[in-house]
Amino acid sequence: MKKRLVSVALGAAGLLMAMAPGAVAAPAADAPSAQSCEGVTLTGSLPVPPAGTTVQQTVTIGPDCKPQEGPVSYVPTAQGTQTAQARTARAAKALAAAGDTTVAGHRKVTSASEMYDCCNIRMTGLYTTSDWDVANGRITTAATTATQGFNREPWNAGWSVASATNSDDCTTDCAVTNSQARADFSYKGIFDPTGLWYGNTHTTSVTLNPDLTYSCTFDVQLRHTFIGWNWQRSCKTA
Repeated sequence: MKKRLVSVALGAAGLLMAMAPGAVAAPAADAPSAQSCEGVTLTGSLPVPPAGTTVQQTVTIGPDCKPQEGPVSYVPTAQGTQTAQARTARAAKALAAAGDTTVAGHRKVTSASEMYDCCNIRMTGLYTTSDWDVANGRITTAATTATQGFNREPWNAGWSVASATNSDDCTTDCAVTNSQARADFSYKGIFDPTGLWYGNTHTTSVTLNPDLTYSCTFDVQLRHTFIGWNWQRSCKTA
Protein backbone atom coordinates (compact mmCIF):
# COMPACT_ATOMS: atom_id res chain seq x y z
CA MET A 1 0.00 0.00 0.00
CA LYS A 2 1.39 3.39 -0.88
CA LYS A 3 2.41 5.83 1.77
CA ARG A 4 -0.02 8.69 2.19
CA LEU A 5 -0.08 12.12 3.76
CA VAL A 6 -2.98 12.52 6.17
CA SER A 7 -4.15 15.69 7.95
CA VAL A 8 -7.47 15.40 9.74
CA ALA A 9 -9.46 17.68 12.09
CA LEU A 10 -11.38 15.67 14.66
CA GLY A 11 -13.95 16.62 17.30
CA ALA A 12 -14.47 15.02 20.73
CA ALA A 13 -12.25 13.28 23.24
CA GLY A 14 -10.17 10.17 23.96
CA LEU A 15 -10.12 6.81 25.74
CA LEU A 16 -7.71 5.92 28.55
CA MET A 17 -6.35 2.38 28.64
CA ALA A 18 -3.85 0.66 30.90
CA MET A 19 -0.51 -0.59 29.69
CA ALA A 20 0.73 -4.02 30.65
CA PRO A 21 4.02 -3.63 32.55
CA GLY A 22 7.03 -4.63 30.52
CA ALA A 23 5.07 -5.05 27.30
CA VAL A 24 6.75 -4.36 23.99
CA ALA A 25 5.03 -1.72 21.89
CA ALA A 26 5.13 -2.68 18.24
CA PRO A 27 5.27 0.31 15.91
CA ALA A 28 4.62 -2.08 13.03
CA ALA A 29 4.23 -5.76 12.35
CA ASP A 30 7.74 -5.85 10.90
CA ALA A 31 10.51 -3.39 10.23
CA PRO A 32 9.41 -0.15 8.46
CA SER A 33 7.42 -1.21 5.42
CA ALA A 34 5.25 0.14 2.62
CA GLN A 35 2.17 -0.44 4.84
CA SER A 36 3.10 2.42 7.14
CA CYS A 37 1.40 5.80 6.81
CA GLU A 38 3.65 8.81 6.54
CA GLY A 39 3.15 12.30 7.96
CA VAL A 40 -0.11 11.84 9.89
CA THR A 41 -1.52 14.80 11.85
CA LEU A 42 -4.65 14.51 14.00
CA THR A 43 -6.11 17.52 15.78
CA GLY A 44 -9.36 18.57 17.43
CA SER A 45 -11.04 19.94 20.53
CA LEU A 46 -12.95 18.13 23.25
CA PRO A 47 -16.54 18.77 24.24
CA VAL A 48 -16.54 19.93 27.86
CA PRO A 49 -17.84 17.10 30.07
CA PRO A 50 -20.18 17.72 33.00
CA ALA A 51 -18.52 18.08 36.40
CA GLY A 52 -17.44 14.72 37.81
CA THR A 53 -17.33 13.13 34.34
CA THR A 54 -14.69 11.91 31.90
CA VAL A 55 -15.34 12.36 28.17
CA GLN A 56 -13.40 9.97 25.95
CA GLN A 57 -13.00 8.72 22.38
CA THR A 58 -10.69 6.53 20.31
CA VAL A 59 -9.56 7.34 16.75
CA THR A 60 -8.01 4.43 14.84
CA ILE A 61 -5.78 4.51 11.76
CA GLY A 62 -7.82 2.38 9.37
CA PRO A 63 -7.31 0.94 5.89
CA ASP A 64 -5.70 3.26 3.38
CA CYS A 65 -4.36 5.33 6.31
CA LYS A 66 -7.76 6.93 6.93
CA PRO A 67 -8.75 7.67 10.57
CA GLN A 68 -11.85 5.99 11.94
CA GLU A 69 -13.60 7.74 14.82
CA GLY A 70 -15.11 5.69 17.61
CA PRO A 71 -18.13 6.78 19.65
CA VAL A 72 -17.84 9.56 22.21
CA SER A 73 -18.66 8.42 25.72
CA TYR A 74 -19.17 10.11 29.07
CA VAL A 75 -18.15 8.17 32.16
CA PRO A 76 -18.82 9.31 35.76
CA THR A 77 -15.56 9.56 37.69
CA ALA A 78 -17.33 8.64 40.92
CA GLN A 79 -20.71 7.02 40.40
CA GLY A 80 -23.48 8.71 42.36
CA THR A 81 -21.23 11.23 44.16
CA GLN A 82 -20.85 14.98 43.81
CA THR A 83 -17.54 16.51 44.79
CA ALA A 84 -17.17 19.94 46.30
CA GLN A 85 -15.51 21.09 43.08
CA ALA A 86 -18.47 19.89 41.04
CA ARG A 87 -20.89 21.81 43.24
CA THR A 88 -18.69 24.91 43.08
CA ALA A 89 -18.52 24.72 39.27
CA ARG A 90 -22.29 24.47 38.94
CA ALA A 91 -22.84 27.35 41.37
CA ALA A 92 -20.34 29.54 39.53
CA LYS A 93 -21.97 28.79 36.17
CA ALA A 94 -25.43 29.64 37.51
CA LEU A 95 -24.26 32.90 39.06
CA ALA A 96 -22.34 33.88 35.93
CA ALA A 97 -25.47 33.29 33.85
CA ALA A 98 -27.34 35.62 36.21
CA GLY A 99 -24.70 38.31 35.76
CA ASP A 100 -23.03 37.78 39.17
CA THR A 101 -19.25 37.52 38.74
CA THR A 102 -18.36 37.82 42.44
CA VAL A 103 -18.36 34.06 43.06
CA ALA A 104 -15.16 32.50 44.35
CA GLY A 105 -14.25 28.91 43.59
CA HIS A 106 -11.69 26.32 42.56
CA ARG A 107 -11.59 23.72 39.79
CA LYS A 108 -9.29 20.98 38.53
CA VAL A 109 -9.19 19.49 35.02
CA THR A 110 -7.01 16.62 33.82
CA SER A 111 -6.37 15.50 30.25
CA ALA A 112 -4.67 12.63 28.45
CA SER A 113 -3.42 12.22 24.88
CA GLU A 114 -2.12 8.71 24.13
CA MET A 115 -0.96 6.71 21.12
CA TYR A 116 -1.48 2.95 21.20
CA ASP A 117 -0.20 0.37 18.75
CA CYS A 118 -2.35 -2.24 17.03
CA CYS A 119 -2.01 -4.51 20.10
CA ASN A 120 -3.36 -1.75 22.36
CA ILE A 121 -0.03 -1.20 24.06
CA ARG A 122 0.51 2.43 24.94
CA MET A 123 3.54 3.80 23.12
CA THR A 124 3.49 7.49 24.11
CA GLY A 125 1.31 9.74 26.24
CA LEU A 126 1.04 13.35 27.39
CA TYR A 127 -0.95 14.18 30.54
CA THR A 128 -1.89 17.55 32.01
CA THR A 129 -3.45 18.73 35.27
CA SER A 130 -4.85 22.27 35.53
CA ASP A 131 -5.88 23.94 38.80
CA TRP A 132 -7.30 27.43 39.05
CA ASP A 133 -9.02 29.66 41.60
CA VAL A 134 -11.43 32.49 40.76
CA ALA A 135 -12.87 35.50 42.56
CA ASN A 136 -14.56 38.75 41.50
CA GLY A 137 -14.63 37.79 37.84
CA ARG A 138 -10.87 37.10 37.68
CA ILE A 139 -8.58 34.10 37.87
CA THR A 140 -6.63 34.66 41.07
CA THR A 141 -4.16 31.80 40.61
CA ALA A 142 -3.68 29.17 37.91
CA ALA A 143 -1.19 26.41 37.22
CA THR A 144 -0.90 23.53 34.77
CA THR A 145 1.54 20.67 35.16
CA ALA A 146 2.45 18.09 32.52
CA THR A 147 3.84 14.57 32.65
CA GLN A 148 4.82 12.08 29.97
CA GLY A 149 4.43 8.32 29.63
CA PHE A 150 6.18 6.00 27.17
CA ASN A 151 6.84 2.32 26.62
CA ARG A 152 10.31 0.88 27.04
CA GLU A 153 11.68 -2.39 25.70
CA PRO A 154 14.38 -4.70 27.09
CA TRP A 155 18.04 -3.78 26.58
CA ASN A 156 17.42 -0.06 27.16
CA ALA A 157 15.40 0.34 23.96
CA GLY A 158 11.96 1.58 22.95
CA TRP A 159 10.28 4.98 23.19
CA SER A 160 11.80 7.92 25.05
CA VAL A 161 11.18 11.65 25.56
CA ALA A 162 13.28 13.74 23.19
CA SER A 163 12.01 17.07 24.58
CA ALA A 164 9.14 18.44 26.67
CA THR A 165 7.79 21.91 27.42
CA ASN A 166 4.95 23.34 29.49
CA SER A 167 3.86 26.98 29.81
CA ASP A 168 1.08 29.25 31.13
CA ASP A 169 0.62 32.73 29.66
CA CYS A 170 -0.78 34.07 32.95
CA THR A 171 -0.82 32.61 36.47
CA THR A 172 -1.92 35.47 38.77
CA ASP A 173 -4.83 37.92 38.46
CA CYS A 174 -5.78 36.83 34.95
CA ALA A 175 -8.75 37.51 32.69
CA VAL A 176 -8.04 34.11 31.11
CA THR A 177 -5.19 31.58 31.26
CA ASN A 178 -3.88 29.71 28.24
CA SER A 179 -1.73 26.69 28.98
CA GLN A 180 0.17 24.53 26.51
CA ALA A 181 2.13 21.32 27.00
CA ARG A 182 4.19 19.61 24.32
CA ALA A 183 6.20 16.39 24.26
CA ASP A 184 8.36 14.98 21.46
CA PHE A 185 8.97 11.25 21.59
CA SER A 186 11.53 9.23 19.64
CA TYR A 187 11.78 5.49 19.09
CA LYS A 188 14.83 3.28 18.74
CA GLY A 189 14.44 -0.42 19.36
CA ILE A 190 13.31 -3.76 18.07
CA PHE A 191 11.21 -2.42 15.20
CA ASP A 192 13.64 0.29 14.07
CA PRO A 193 17.26 0.12 15.27
CA THR A 194 18.16 3.36 13.44
CA GLY A 195 15.93 5.63 15.55
CA LEU A 196 15.00 7.62 12.44
CA TRP A 197 11.66 6.14 11.38
CA TYR A 198 9.17 6.70 14.21
CA GLY A 199 8.48 9.92 16.11
CA ASN A 200 5.35 11.10 17.95
CA THR A 201 4.71 14.71 19.01
CA HIS A 202 1.82 15.43 21.39
CA THR A 203 0.52 18.96 22.07
CA THR A 204 -2.28 19.78 24.51
CA SER A 205 -3.72 23.27 24.95
CA VAL A 206 -6.07 24.19 27.81
CA THR A 207 -7.90 27.51 28.23
CA LEU A 208 -9.09 28.35 31.75
CA ASN A 209 -11.83 30.94 32.31
CA PRO A 210 -12.85 33.01 35.38
CA ASP A 211 -16.35 31.47 35.39
CA LEU A 212 -14.70 28.03 35.98
CA THR A 213 -15.36 26.88 32.41
CA TYR A 214 -12.54 25.68 30.16
CA SER A 215 -11.66 24.15 26.79
CA CYS A 216 -9.14 21.53 25.68
CA THR A 217 -7.50 21.12 22.26
CA PHE A 218 -5.33 18.18 21.29
CA ASP A 219 -2.83 17.65 18.50
CA VAL A 220 -0.62 14.70 17.65
CA GLN A 221 1.88 14.47 14.80
CA LEU A 222 3.20 11.07 13.75
CA ARG A 223 6.32 10.80 11.61
CA HIS A 224 5.21 7.32 10.56
CA THR A 225 2.28 5.30 11.76
CA PHE A 226 0.76 1.92 10.96
CA ILE A 227 -2.73 0.62 10.27
CA GLY A 228 -4.30 -0.27 13.60
CA TRP A 229 -2.57 2.38 15.67
CA ASN A 230 -5.09 4.40 17.67
CA TRP A 231 -5.19 7.79 19.33
CA GLN A 232 -6.97 7.84 22.68
CA ARG A 233 -7.67 11.15 24.34
CA SER A 234 -9.78 12.23 27.27
CA CYS A 235 -10.60 15.10 29.57
CA LYS A 236 -11.89 14.85 33.13
CA THR A 237 -13.31 17.38 35.55
CA ALA A 238 -13.33 16.83 39.28
